[in-house]
Amino acid sequence: MASKQRKEHFETSSHIPIHAQFDKTTSPIVIEAPAGEYPYLRGVYPEMYRSRFWTMRQYAGFGSAQESNERYRYLLASGTTGLSVAFDLPTQIGYDSDHPMAEGEVGRVGVPIDSLADFDVLFNGIDLAKISTSMTINATASILLALYVAKAKKQGADLAKLSGTIQNDILKEYAARGTYIYAPEPSMRIVTDIFQWCANELPAWNTISISGYHIREAGSTAVEEIAFTLSNGIAYVKAALAAGLQIDQFAPRLSFFFNAHSNFFEEIAKFRAARLIWARVMREEFHAKNPDSWKLRFHSQTAGSTLTAQQIDNNVVRTTIEAMAAVLGGTQSLHTNGKDEALALPTESSARTALRTQQVIAYESGIADTVDPLAGSYYVEYLTNELVTRSRLLMKEVDALGGAVHAIEQGFYQDRIARSAYEFQKKVESKEEIIVGVNQFALKEPISSDTLRIDPKLEREQIERLQAVRASRDAVTTTKAIAHVEEAAKSGINLMPPIIDAVESMVTLGEISDAMRRAFGEYLA
Repeated sequence: MASKQRKEHFETSSHIPIHAQFDKTTSPIVIEAPAGEYPYLRGVYPEMYRSRFWTMRQYAGFGSAQESNERYRYLLASGTTGLSVAFDLPTQIGYDSDHPMAEGEVGRVGVPIDSLADFDVLFNGIDLAKISTSMTINATASILLALYVAKAKKQGADLAKLSGTIQNDILKEYAARGTYIYAPEPSMRIVTDIFQWCANELPAWNTISISGYHIREAGSTAVEEIAFTLSNGIAYVKAALAAGLQIDQFAPRLSFFFNAHSNFFEEIAKFRAARLIWARVMREEFHAKNPDSWKLRFHSQTAGSTLTAQQIDNNVVRTTIEAMAAVLGGTQSLHTNGKDEALALPTESSARTALRTQQVIAYESGIADTVDPLAGSYYVEYLTNELVTRSRLLMKEVDALGGAVHAIEQGFYQDRIARSAYEFQKKVESKEEIIVGVNQFALKEPISSDTLRIDPKLEREQIERLQAVRASRDAVTTTKAIAHVEEAAKSGINLMPPIIDAVESMVTLGEISDAMRRAFGEYLA
């Protein structure tokens, strides 16, 4: 007896119809260029993982610089090939740990950083010249980059060879996340100051990680993730050009950050489509000449929004599927979430299992043995073509509104994302979308309490360390350094040199942020 059809209509998260079967009439393969050649649909490097695996990162930071350092050294010893630093909320929005706004948040969702003294502890015993570090930081990205540079200089590192990434993507903060400080115009100025300074002083550093991850976490579809992320990328390119930079001076160091979500084949196609669109935009619209300017290189992270507090072991399966989609889609770097992250920061054991997930995929699955193994799949090619077409149409809508900055200011991104999130939630509630262990196959069991807990005393200890730093430094030197930051912000000269001088003079992150608040004001949506 034939089983009853599961549902009437099959479609992806972006409402792309899924037919029962696909063939060459529905899925023409229009891009024959191999990986490593324009437009990079199949990958940005000819050999991809045959010559080198993706960088295996584990996003970590909590409690204190000392505890975070211990976790980093544990992960490196376990086989992590790159660090990824999570900062607490006060650090993200420019407050020192003893600020009233920081109370109760110090060390909760990331590591607290107040001064260079914290960076000395955070990277103790870790040679920054030999490791690639990603820092998820936006409004205060210039300060955290300055601290990293100052620490590397203390270690004697060659800055020209220093490798890593700062997220530095302020536009998505206004649209999807909220950790902004200043208005869009001065924020974009800080971004382009970083581009300019790094082009001369830090040539191997990725100056921005243009993030679709948080757009997707806020509830967008795959099409919206592509379109809004690449539209933001275009806005950064235009801002850099307006600041007097040449396209091939900064474009090779642009990088992207995408979500590896749960719809396996749509996600693979999403990464392929994003590469194709960006390559065409950079070569055909901005007339970049350097092939490295055309390449969309990206980090990916498995979807936190798909993790459930119920039956947390199911999250290992979800993360594995999402990680495989990222690898099959050609990611350059990957973070896999811990199974317990719907409840708290991951325990050491959960972080190890998440890392082992990547290692099993890399060493045991065979996925990395050939380039773009699903190329030529009728279904994947169909989805890729549909995502390219639909994303380009949405990008044209953004352009018609005056570009990403104006679209965000008008609430266009926010409205589209909110509508998509609402539509998905309605489908979950009606069981049109099944979440295993939540709205189907649920069990009556207590939610796990075996999670990482942050000791409240760590906040008090962090404040004591901060106060000791302030008491030990030279007041005249720090006062001058703060004034120089404020003067640079008001005058329009590049902010990076005075910020680096300030952190080396033990000026705190909050003091530097306040200097720029006085110059730029504070933005309220």
